[in-house]
Amino acid sequence: MRTRGEMKMENTRQGNRFDSERLIPNYFHLSVPVVMGSIVTIVYNLADTYFIAQTGNALLIAGVSLCAPIFMILMAFGNIFGQGGSSLLSRLLGQRRTEDARRVSAFCFWIALAVGAAVGGALLALRDPFLSLLGSSPDTLPYAREYGTVLLAGAPLIVVNFIHMNLLRCEGMSGFSMAGTVIGAVVNIILDPLLIPGMGAAGAAIATVIGYACSVLFLLAIVLRRSAVLSVRPLLRLELPFLKDVLSIGVTAAITNIATSLCTILVNQKLLVYGDDRIAAMGIVLKVTMIVQMILVGFSFGGVPLFGFLAGAGERQTIRRLLRFCLTFLGALSLTMTLLVCFAAQPLLRLITPDEALVRMGVPMLRWQTAGSVFAGAVMLTTCLCQASGRALPALALSLSRQGIIFVGVLLIASRLFGYQGILASQCTADALSAALAGAILLAERRRDR
Repeated sequence: MRTRGEMKMENTRQGNRFDSERLIPNYFHLSVPVVMGSIVTIVYNLADTYFIAQTGNALLIAGVSLCAPIFMILMAFGNIFGQGGSSLLSRLLGQRRTEDARRVSAFCFWIALAVGAAVGGALLALRDPFLSLLGSSPDTLPYAREYGTVLLAGAPLIVVNFIHMNLLRCEGMSGFSMAGTVIGAVVNIILDPLLIPGMGAAGAAIATVIGYACSVLFLLAIVLRRSAVLSVRPLLRLELPFLKDVLSIGVTAAITNIATSLCTILVNQKLLVYGDDRIAAMGIVLKVTMIVQMILVGFSFGGVPLFGFLAGAGERQTIRRLLRFCLTFLGALSLTMTLLVCFAAQPLLRLITPDEALVRMGVPMLRWQTAGSVFAGAVMLTTCLCQASGRALPALALSLSRQGIIFVGVLLIASRLFGYQGILASQCTADALSAALAGAILLAERRRDR
């Protein structure tokens, strides 16, 4: 009978078999579990929205929707050490530096817990002013306060969830990463109908936090029992070059989430002029849009360990071959999903809310939000390639594009020139401009390699 240590080493050898002979199968082996986990995440996000929408209270829907940037901010801090650590870990494994990879993984786990507690405490102290900044009106503030308070209290669990979810994929254990997401989602879905009817917004938030707690505990058990590389042993220090590498890539990944939060806040501020019902409709639309976005994110970020491993091994020709395939595949996939969502916009929205007024407002919103998905997929993939290969500045430029500087500029100009319709069309326009930037970066990287 094999010992646990022998099983761990076998898992590592199998997980790191990222050879160029099985390039595309390896890509799908890593990406499909991420996509499946993303689909589960979509399901329980839609379940949250569905059970809240069944109350028939548009102010409750708007109040909970306004708290979406809080979750994005916590995700951003989780991704600093989750995606930053994943990028470095993949390259270290490509260089066969297992002990260094172990130390990096332990550092990422403990620092994520500490940062989650600090961010949650700081935002709790500034709760009401912050919620007003998010676009809360006197009518929606009580609901946003209930939801946001519980979410921020569970901030350490939400932030640390993104660590092992990302790092396990570097060891080839994407299936366990997906299972952790599934467990958290199932717990959330079970608790939603039990807690929301009696507790409202607070009940939805409690279900979410408990779901994350279950996911964290499961992933931690996998690391302790199955992983030959990852560790949670406390470290007194981490070498400065490693810390700098984690942060340089992780911060660029986090900027995407923070920029998304700021853009959502800005959109809510613009929509507030047209009424709280517009904010409620946009909140529902963004949940549906997440179907397309999360699938694209899964197929983009799912390949990060493979891109990072190949970069660490110096296989640039193989990276270019994989990139060509991924761009073609993501382009076809995003175009197909866009057409499906646009044609089925009304039925999709009716699945979530019975309010016909919200459905009518949501249909054009949904079509505009998904219209630029082909461009968004190219931007995401290029960003992931830059992160995986340690190219922090190009990754930063792309992180600040479609959900950052480019979007803000387009939104301000379009809303001034075209009013409400300009707000709706802003995301699609920003996606197209950001895709042009991604193309320029890929051409520059290719010239640099030559």
